[in-house]
Amino acid sequence: MPKVNVYLPDDLADAVRDSGVPVSAICQRALEQAIRRMQAIREVSLSNLEPASFSDRLPSFTGRLTMALSLAAERAKAAGATVVTTSDLLAGMLTEGGNLALQILTAMDVAPASLAIPSTPEPGPAEPGLRFSTPAAVALELAVGEAVGFGHNYVGCEHLIVALSGEPEGAAGELLRSRGADARSTRRAVAAALAGYVHLRANATQAPPSAALLAAFHAELVPLIERIEQLEARVN
Repeated sequence: MPKVNVYLPDDLADAVRDSGVPVSAICQRALEQAIRRMQAIREVSLSNLEPASFSDRLPSFTGRLTMALSLAAERAKAAGATVVTTSDLLAGMLTEGGNLALQILTAMDVAPASLAIPSTPEPGPAEPGLRFSTPAAVALELAVGEAVGFGHNYVGCEHLIVALSGEPEGAAGELLRSRGADARSTRRAVAAALAGYVHLRANATQAPPSAALLAAFHAELVPLIERIEQLEARVN
């Protein structure tokens, strides 16, 4: 059976050895799930887009993300375009309006309303019908990778915003990075926001949800950044 090397930070490697968990079985299962998600999005990317089928064809995508994709496709159609671009994807999340990605941007001092941009042409398939542009397809695959990296069994708008901020060719990534939302800082913000949600659930509050999330976000962000920087220093 072929062998694949898996590299771990020192403290995680020590914990794995001490726990005696079945590393091979766990890694195989995780890789199988990741491959299924990646194949699903590639199949959608290569075919004529039918927004009504997104939920069925992308079962690991959250309802808000599939809605954002549908809105992105509708925006491209309305503009008479043949490809859904990264700016369409970003616009789809903005129009959906209630996803975690927008709260994360707000917490990063990036006003979502300031990110409204016109559709910018991007390269994509020449086949008839509506398809994702090449940068948009790459961003969606990156979003799957971000979900896997977080250990999540779903793909949401929070994963897509990290992916868009890191995708190098699309207009959305260029805009996000110009506002200080690069992939590294956005990924940290997502991790802090998710930790903040856990904090909120454990400590019920009467504050408005957005205000409570922002407070929890900042409470969790500093130690989380310190932890990530320690791990990155070991890897580098």
